[in-house]
Amino acid sequence: MPTIITHAAVPLCLGLGLGQKIIPPRLLFAGMVLSMLPDADVLAFKFGVAYGDAFGHRGFTHSLFFAVLMPTLALLLCHWFKTRPLKTWFFLFISLLSHSLLDSITTGGKGVGWLWPWSDERFFAPWQVIRVAPFNLAKYLTPSGHAVIVSELLWVWLPGIIVLALLIILRKGLEHRP
Repeated sequence: MPTIITHAAVPLCLGLGLGQKIIPPRLLFAGMVLSMLPDADVLAFKFGVAYGDAFGHRGFTHSLFFAVLMPTLALLLCHWFKTRPLKTWFFLFISLLSHSLLDSITTGGKGVGWLWPWSDERFFAPWQVIRVAPFNLAKYLTPSGHAVIVSELLWVWLPGIIVLALLIILRKGLEHRP
């Protein structure tokens, strides 16, 4: 998995690039929270749930089902986000789905349970370019921990910042059209 902070890169870059008129701050915050939420499944280890179990790491909370369910439930708070339901749902869906997509391109783990509850099979993308992040924070102070950070900067943050800049340029260009 990428680090928890890197999971927030997708909604952060999209939301800032699209601007507050399109993605209000509350919706942006919710998108960032949802993008990190699937890794709450690591708490299952404390209850003896195995990594490869459907409710273990990268299982249920990383599924397409979960990516549809949570934004749908969030529609109950649509008025709090100060935006329309479809925009709220779509931004939160992309934010949440980005988590399992990023996990699928890491170099470790057992894959992502995208098709739960229909299948327990785990999947990886055709290429794995992001170094898998260690669970132990002390390992970030080692050369392998530094390699994880560099790979996230290269494969997530740099493309995210490029998308952010392009969205700002596009938005500013559209605002100045006669």
